[in-house]
Amino acid sequence: MSYQNLIGSGILEVLFVLLLLGLGVIVYGLLRHLNRRYLTSRGQKAGKIFSKIILPAAFLAVVLCVRITELIPAFQLNPSLNKYLDASALFLLILFLIRLADSFFVIEYERRNRTFPFPRVLHRFLLLVIYLAVLFIVLKGVTGVDITPLLATSAILTMILGLALQELLGNIISGMSIHLTKSFSKGDWIKSGGKEGLVMDTNWRETRIRDLYSNIVVIPNNAIASEILVNYSRPDHRTALTIPIKVSYASPSLSVMEALRQAASDLPEVTSQPPPEAYIQSYEDFGVSYVLKFWITDYSQKYHILGKVGKLIWYKFRRKGIEIPVPLSDQVQHVFKNLAQVKPEQFPEYHEDQKFQCLLRSSFLRYPGGEKAGELILSEEEIRTLASKVKKQVFSPGEIVFEQGDKGEGCFIVASGRIKGVVTYEEKGKKYSSEFTIHPGEIFGEMSLYTGMPRTASGFIEQETELLEIEAVDFACLLSENPKLAEIIADIVSARNRKNQAFLKKIKELSKKDIMDSCNKNSLLKRMKNFMASLGFKR
Repeated sequence: MSYQNLIGSGILEVLFVLLLLGLGVIVYGLLRHLNRRYLTSRGQKAGKIFSKIILPAAFLAVVLCVRITELIPAFQLNPSLNKYLDASALFLLILFLIRLADSFFVIEYERRNRTFPFPRVLHRFLLLVIYLAVLFIVLKGVTGVDITPLLATSAILTMILGLALQELLGNIISGMSIHLTKSFSKGDWIKSGGKEGLVMDTNWRETRIRDLYSNIVVIPNNAIASEILVNYSRPDHRTALTIPIKVSYASPSLSVMEALRQAASDLPEVTSQPPPEAYIQSYEDFGVSYVLKFWITDYSQKYHILGKVGKLIWYKFRRKGIEIPVPLSDQVQHVFKNLAQVKPEQFPEYHEDQKFQCLLRSSFLRYPGGEKAGELILSEEEIRTLASKVKKQVFSPGEIVFEQGDKGEGCFIVASGRIKGVVTYEEKGKKYSSEFTIHPGEIFGEMSLYTGMPRTASGFIEQETELLEIEAVDFACLLSENPKLAEIIADIVSARNRKNQAFLKKIKELSKKDIMDSCNKNSLLKRMKNFMASLGFKR
């Protein structure tokens, strides 16, 4: 068939339209490739904007080129095509402007770290409605097409699709309802229908969450809309956790509740505001039931944090002698087992010798320098007497021995394990921190014992650690039995503090008087004598 025979048959017009569509696709692909290579891959903001407008821009460029070059008369095509080209150009121009404005709004909200006011599902649905409205207006106003049949056909088609896709439409409507009410958003931790996890994405049909086992769980939107929904990230990211625990009637309630609160407070994952709470829940047959309540900000770490708090509770209860009751049958079985397998280390004499050997190997009560460097200030017999009085306690990793600025008049000797010490100080208006490690045999916290000053460092347990605690009363007893000991210690401590005086001034928890007194031998002697008198020992 010749070209002249094709004219007027309509085949050329169809081929022409297909050619335009093909050119549009080619231009779109080229622009998209250039955008990915030179803009998006380099993280430039222009790349995000350009990716939104590539599609209408590519087809608009093709239509305008055809319209300007007058290709329709040149190929002797139907002149009515010009009308449709004009309508296409107008529609694509409006589409281009809408997408350009929309991309600017989205990027501006991202720049301000603010959530876009419309969820993604609703955002796309509104854009679709606007596109259809513009299309109908352009068809009616520019081409003169009667859109009534289109609307009628759309209504019939909508009814058919509504019946066929009832469940899918239910999910879509439920998704829109969820997003309109802002029940949750991406990044929230939710629970619905027995499933809980981090919201990864929400689309027209479903919501995807990542559960505690790192699995992706797909929940239909209508299921979420019909179930009770718990959002652990609203109204803020703080969520309360509770640990119920039963304790023997022999343990004082105040000591139990204080130990529970300390166990939660020692963890950095637990918020300080509001602080942990502990209270009595009920009195039962085998003991008193308590509840520890504390708040966290990362709900995904719920079980991890509960485990760490539970571990700290065990260590603190053990040091305080707080008993967790067990069923009688278990207690009887435990007694018989212990009687059958008694070990030497269970005898008191063994523990006393352990403490004595630890004190003997430590740097406590030894000359730090001079001709007698490393020698004991006291006799071994006096060290053994002190060993019978000090307490041996076990600490768990993550516990805080004490914090900088706390009041304290005791010190610790590391029998085993390791402590990380942290000193926070200020210099020229800026805060700095210095870390050091206390190994077995070393002493920690002696400055407060010798001088009465607040703690000059914080101590964090890095691994399971055994500490010998030398309390103020034990030290006072030692001084009362060794009158010359106070003078030797005062001389050693004052000399050391004079050497470190410049650094001590940078610690804001220490007053000028604290520093001056700790550097003066006579002031330290006076403090030790008053200290002994306050505890009932003779000077």
